[in-house]
Amino acid sequence: MWLRATRRLRLPTRFIQTFRRTMNPPTHEPATSGTNGRDTEQDAPPEAALMPGETVVREGRAAILFPNANEVFYNPVQEFNRDLTCAVITEFARETLAQKGVRVVVPGERERVVVCVSENKESTDGQVVKDEEEDGLASISVGEQCQQGLRILEGLAASGLRSVRFALEVPGIRSITANDFSARAASLIARNANFNKVSHLLQASQRDASMLMYESRGRKERYDVIDLDPYGSPSPFLDAAVQAVGDGGLLCITCTDMAVMAGNSGETCYSKYGSVSIKAKFCHEMALRIILHSLDQRAAVYQRYIEPLLSVSVDFYIRVFIKVHTGQATVKNSASKQALVYNCIGCGTFHLQRMGKRTNQGKSMKYSAATGPPVQENCQHCGQKHQLGGPIWAEQLHDVPFVQKVLSAVSSNPTRFGTSKRIEGVLSMVTEELQDVPLYYTLDHLSSTVHCNTPSMLQFRSALLHAGHRVSLSHACKNAVKTDAPSRVMWDLVRCWEKINPVKRERLSETSPAFHILSTEPLLQACFDLREDANPQSRRRHLTRFQENPQANWGPKARAKAGGGLSSGLEDRRKRFQNKRKLQITDSAQLKNFPCKKFRKGTCTHGEECCFSHELEQPGTEEKVD
Repeated sequence: MWLRATRRLRLPTRFIQTFRRTMNPPTHEPATSGTNGRDTEQDAPPEAALMPGETVVREGRAAILFPNANEVFYNPVQEFNRDLTCAVITEFARETLAQKGVRVVVPGERERVVVCVSENKESTDGQVVKDEEEDGLASISVGEQCQQGLRILEGLAASGLRSVRFALEVPGIRSITANDFSARAASLIARNANFNKVSHLLQASQRDASMLMYESRGRKERYDVIDLDPYGSPSPFLDAAVQAVGDGGLLCITCTDMAVMAGNSGETCYSKYGSVSIKAKFCHEMALRIILHSLDQRAAVYQRYIEPLLSVSVDFYIRVFIKVHTGQATVKNSASKQALVYNCIGCGTFHLQRMGKRTNQGKSMKYSAATGPPVQENCQHCGQKHQLGGPIWAEQLHDVPFVQKVLSAVSSNPTRFGTSKRIEGVLSMVTEELQDVPLYYTLDHLSSTVHCNTPSMLQFRSALLHAGHRVSLSHACKNAVKTDAPSRVMWDLVRCWEKINPVKRERLSETSPAFHILSTEPLLQACFDLREDANPQSRRRHLTRFQENPQANWGPKARAKAGGGLSSGLEDRRKRFQNKRKLQITDSAQLKNFPCKKFRKGTCTHGEECCFSHELEQPGTEEKVD
């Protein structure tokens, strides 16, 4: 069945029409301008007879043939995901091949630079430092087959767009296997490989992704890079992936089932990832730590362990890049890297409980069960109960030196990717994050808990710095406050701020979290005077740190029907009912256009005087949604 197990999001008809108006068909003339005005410096693919309803979509250096909108997935919002993946794999190839005496050559990259974004280094904004040149190494360019290069597998390739971009934009590749369960998808992948003249690097495969990876578990058959970007959860493929990647190899995993991982269905999250998700303000970072916990747990079964290189939560999905290593002794540390989360349902205070304990005894390491719990039965701040989540990964999310190398490469070659500015902004924030502090608070939630005005981010960060604690932002949330300060200090700062901006205590219920918190006098006298180091460099440089919604109805699209074809009923219904209450109603008679919910339940007592409509939908008029 067409694209049943593939990952692409469907392109609505309006996007296909836009692409047909804006995308030029391939010609024999050199392509002087790519997407977003980038200079591609390459020849366009040769002319090919397009099938009826087929169109050409250009992204990066690739020109991809797509069937009509009823048969294919494509989401232009995911360009950031694909650009970032190309940048990470390029840097991974640079490090891997340098050990084998091979230097990769990236188009447009003239010199290696290091962008100084750390607040601890004395540097001016935007200052760059030249890296040492790699001399005496054999060079390999984009499009050339490298016998010592990377073997890449894209398990769920759909049209092959991502694999074609690897072949055209990432140097140091030995081979790429673009796999899909659908015969029609595999045929399309082969056509796109020929269309872009990368058949010497890219081979199409029609297999079940899990079985293909299980058959590649032998040490000589393992892949150097495995990319999994499914529609929804990658959990069915994780066990095979951690076995099929080589020692020190790279796994690139995307999760788009954010509703499950962010706490809407904790029981479903446990069945897929072995961890209970909870609804909390830090849910997006917790989702990253849930997938890392699941990967580490599955790898440990085979005496392997993970090393996160980069973990980002962006848009409507999360993306992690990890190395997988083999080592029985290191696997013993796995339990001490996981933690349970105690989250107060009243004030949102959280505490972590490690699953294991390790003690260094000279040349040996002693492992034991952790002691706890770290909290009392009721929250010490507001008196409410705790909810329990996890276990989650409690170690670092990123390898900062590696991230800085990726950031340096993107900053020195800004025309390489269409989303270079956003990559630079997100990676700059990643390098500024506190790596040893799991999860975060949100400033608006701290203030709303006690019903007071919200201080500015600079004021609150300055207060934490004045109190002698470290603080940073988080790429996963605009209002995040990531700090090593204990929860007592956080609420003392809130109490001090409330004294400056008092609330009406008489309106607070004696059982509310606000009443309990404000009834305690602060032990710390906060200072909210602004400090220069409270403003991070990524903010000073006005980098694009968070994506603004580029269009209406932006985000993940509806899943495809099993036999191909666009499930338009759900999309039309979303458009019809979205934001209907945001339209200002000046005439009460207009309310008759909306159905009465109480009448449907049989509880409306207004009868004909009800301002809403009591006319039920005629049987058979409601659209069926697959």
